[in-house]
Amino acid sequence: MKSKTVYLLFTDTGSYLSRLIHLYTREPLNHVSIALDRELTEVYSFGRKQPNNPFIGGFVKEDIFSPFLNQSRCEIYELEVTGKEYESIKTFIKNIEIDKDKYRYNFIGLFGIMMKIKITRQTAFFCSQFVATILQNVTSLSLTKDPYFTTPEDIRSAPNLKLVYEGVLLSYKDTMNIDPLSPTEQPSLSYISNF
Repeated sequence: MKSKTVYLLFTDTGSYLSRLIHLYTREPLNHVSIALDRELTEVYSFGRKQPNNPFIGGFVKEDIFSPFLNQSRCEIYELEVTGKEYESIKTFIKNIEIDKDKYRYNFIGLFGIMMKIKITRQTAFFCSQFVATILQNVTSLSLTKDPYFTTPEDIRSAPNLKLVYEGVLLSYKDTMNIDPLSPTEQPSLSYISNF
């Protein structure tokens, strides 16, 4: 089966929670999402579900053109996976999407990272835990930590990632010839943003 590519989007939105996480990690990009396509029309993560309330979080399909995300500083990496791994990644995401109302943002897990305690919750993830869980069986990427302890920086510094863009997220469309106002693009049904 032919190899496929997935994309990892690392962002800094400048939100209050993002700044708090930065105080702990000292890293510039503290949110990670996974995309199934180069145009970033299928971007998934765990983050806030309502733009004005960081405490209601869960599984989100992110809109890179939303006002919350489009001015974010970001880095986008591509990762080559096998066809079988790509289908497995897609299935994992779609299964969570089907039951998305059961899933919550794993705030407690963030404290687990700080205290180095594994906190197991079946239907809750923080962003890097979600992405690391998806990628843990990808042979071309060797993540050395358990997903419960994986930070965005752990993923970003992993081998075999190829940086394809760095800058303001809205400007990525210029490198792709994407028109966010194009009538052929399906508009997002809800305002989705990350923490």
